[in-house]
Amino acid sequence: MDWWINILPLQGAPAKDDIKVGREIPISKESVKRGIGSSKTKTIPAPDPEKIDEVMLNRSRLSRIFFVRKFFNYPLSLDYNTFANLGIRRTIKIGLSYIRTLFSQIKPEKSLEDFFINRFGVELYHTFFKDYTEKVWGVQCSLITADWGSQRIKGLSITNAIIHAFKKSFKRDNNIAQSNVETSLISQFMYPKYGPGQMWEEVAKLITKNGAEIHQKMSVVGIESNNSGIDSIKVLEESTGELKRIKGDYFISTMPVKDLINSFEENIPSDVSEVAQGLIYRDFITVGLLLNELKIKNETKLITVNDLVPDNWIYIQERDVKIGRLQIFNNWSPYLVKDDSKIWIGLEYLCNEGDEMWNMSEESFTEFAIKELDKIDIINFNEVVDSVVIKVKKTYPAYFGTYDRFNTIKNFTDSFENLFLIGRNGMHRYNNMDHSMLTAMAAVENIKNGEKSKKNIWNINAEEEYHEEK
Repeated sequence: MDWWINILPLQGAPAKDDIKVGREIPISKESVKRGIGSSKTKTIPAPDPEKIDEVMLNRSRLSRIFFVRKFFNYPLSLDYNTFANLGIRRTIKIGLSYIRTLFSQIKPEKSLEDFFINRFGVELYHTFFKDYTEKVWGVQCSLITADWGSQRIKGLSITNAIIHAFKKSFKRDNNIAQSNVETSLISQFMYPKYGPGQMWEEVAKLITKNGAEIHQKMSVVGIESNNSGIDSIKVLEESTGELKRIKGDYFISTMPVKDLINSFEENIPSDVSEVAQGLIYRDFITVGLLLNELKIKNETKLITVNDLVPDNWIYIQERDVKIGRLQIFNNWSPYLVKDDSKIWIGLEYLCNEGDEMWNMSEESFTEFAIKELDKIDIINFNEVVDSVVIKVKKTYPAYFGTYDRFNTIKNFTDSFENLFLIGRNGMHRYNNMDHSMLTAMAAVENIKNGEKSKKNIWNINAEEEYHEEK
């Protein structure tokens, strides 16, 4: 958290939407900036987001589930809203199912299905988790290892949700770090004025200012190695088609593990190659839609600009559409939308490269996405002003295929002393952004300290005491 706000200081005055609705939020009075690679610090006034772009906003977090054309709390909570939407009969079945699970845990947990049932009961699993998870990953929960749950939601369960709700009714955690709150329950967060990309643009400026070089639009097509390390890489410059060879002392990789292994020019063990070819990824399509208005209305007690629904994310669990999740960018930052009267949303789809959705043209996919939201009464088809479609390959590393043999690859790559695998794709691990950044920090510390073991990097978000619930 300190690293984030050293790059973009926390706001010292209300943001545009906070001013409009008279909303009070925690703000900073001053900011302490530390020079890169230096212990020297300087204190500056906390920036006003209305005047300065290099600023981190303090945002309220609200995500909800959209199911049977109704809103449910996310994570699910046992409150009046849930009871009313589900009905008494189904609620009782869910409660009894959970009580039965408390006395008959599935041991050992071999699949994600076992993981969900142990924490939520069979009835709630079938109601909320089974279909949605299969929509996201494209396979049944019984075929996904329990590691996925351990990576992302280990600390979340009905019991923990109830305890959190009870505590919340007495005291609100205004500490921006919220270090004692289970990740899925966090109610506020920091967000760059112009989105996460702004953070890395600022970091890139610092890197080049300090004398380093960043080469973009290049693809790694070859890796030259010896018995103990990497000698050089071969890269293809996309604009010219020129092949370049780059030597280095250390190599830090965030590229998909499958592509990394395929880039080795020397013969690699057959079992390493076999595991790499069997790694599975889910690809991603996002559709941005600019709207005049949403059809869904704000029925919460939260005051928003133009009475817009206050959600950051809406998880679409309707079984009759393919969309997995919806973002409302106005609620992430009011500065992401030029015209305050318009609404900018992002639709998220998971697919496989080469399948029917992936192969649709931008025009066809836009029409398909608009019709889906119209069908479930979130928007009206004729309220769309503009759109964009973005496709991203290998967005989510999957916990099936040959993943259960991943140690074969890990042992191989760790044998190269100057090669460090970090990040989500680099480690084929479904870490969040903060844990991915922490693997990078650990790799740099290892290089600085001459530490040859990679154990501390792999242990991030893997050791029992280090999970998100901490």
